Amino acid sequence: MEELNILEEIKNLLETKQYTKLRQLLSELNDADAAAYMEGLDDKELLKAFRILPKDVAADIFSYFEVDHQQLIITSLSDRDASNIIDNLMADDAADLLEEMPANIVKKLLANASPETRRDINHLLRYPEDSAGSIMTVEYVDLKETLTVNEAIERIKKVGIDSETINICYVLDNQRRLVGTVALRYLLLSDGDDVIGDIMHENVISLTTLMDQEEVARQFQKYDFTAMPVVDNENRLVGIITVDDIVDILQEEATEDMEKMAAIVPTDKPYMKTSVFETYKKRIPWLLLLMVSATFTGAIISSFEEALSVYAALIAYIPMLMDTGGNAGGQASVTIIRGLSLGEITYRDIPRVIWKEIRVAVFCGASLAAANFAKLMLFDRVGLLVAATVCLTLVFAVLVAMLVGCLLPIGAKRIGFDPAVMASPFITTIVDALSLLLYFRVATLVLGIGG
Repeated sequence: MEELNILEEIKNLLETKQYTKLRQLLSELNDADAAAYMEGLDDKELLKAFRILPKDVAADIFSYFEVDHQQLIITSLSDRDASNIIDNLMADDAADLLEEMPANIVKKLLANASPETRRDINHLLRYPEDSAGSIMTVEYVDLKETLTVNEAIERIKKVGIDSETINICYVLDNQRRLVGTVALRYLLLSDGDDVIGDIMHENVISLTTLMDQEEVARQFQKYDFTAMPVVDNENRLVGIITVDDIVDILQEEATEDMEKMAAIVPTDKPYMKTSVFETYKKRIPWLLLLMVSATFTGAIISSFEEALSVYAALIAYIPMLMDTGGNAGGQASVTIIRGLSLGEITYRDIPRVIWKEIRVAVFCGASLAAANFAKLMLFDRVGLLVAATVCLTLVFAVLVAMLVGCLLPIGAKRIGFDPAVMASPFITTIVDALSLLLYFRVATLVLGIGG
């Protein structure tokens, strides 16, 4: 309710042209909240409200806007004002923005940006997408190991205002190699004449520029750091990554995995900002592939049509067997995909995974078969051999489904594909065909049909 009141107040101040009050209101809000309220305005109101903001506040709020609103603002500003925004953004935020902008606008913005900003942005843009180098920031506090504590504190006062964080400072040697870290708290508690090289923490855990962002997130999770240094192949410090970037990565990776598991081509746009045609293009490729692959199921049923005519009762249990197999395979695949994503499962664990899934499948299959056998005999009143055929197939179908569900994601990762691709829709299609083949094979052995 309060959020609606603030948004209405912002709109009212715009309509009544009380710009001084509006500037004060927006400046007093948290930057993230101010951006959220302003995005509730229409485009014309948003541009007007943004131009009212003080320059030092504008860049801070700008970094919290969605990309489409950032582009709207940048393209509406003069070259000088737009470059001023870019200059005041953290380098990693500016690089993210420019990656989404048309090339002609990027060229114009970089031409008007300060040399320092241009250098930092170009430095970030040369790294592969989704690598540690592409998401790091180059705004950090570095110290020489020969400085005293007092000299280090003076340097922090001088450069800290433009740094992403000053809680941890990075100690470099004369070749800019990372040799240690020192916490600001430790500096404040140390004697002013102490030398940084003597009090720094030398066991530094760092990231490499080409490390995938998923692995970066795992490193943050493992060590519980709020910031980590990024070094090149010669251990020279080139940037840092902070935990706020990791939160964005985790959300992005989780969304991407969910889309792949639902057989949707991943997109980086929010659902409400994706057009109907774009959504169609993301969904139709997998739907076509799954539809074509599902025709194999129909072909299997057709090939056993004559045998089914002898025991027509078998037809009624085909959907149940296929659904149960698909569900079992889906459960196994989601568990394995998540384990691979979190680094809990590696290739050397494959034998243990297979053995575990076999045991789980036997227990699940036996339980389902027992419950189904009771239903078949008490309620459906089918013959003993038909019930045995259905229940035996159920056990084998669950076993095969769980093995397929665990092995396909591991195999996909082994050959370089995202394991999430091998999720429920894809596995269900495979398991459906295998379940039918098992069903008719068991029926042939137990009932003596189909040759």
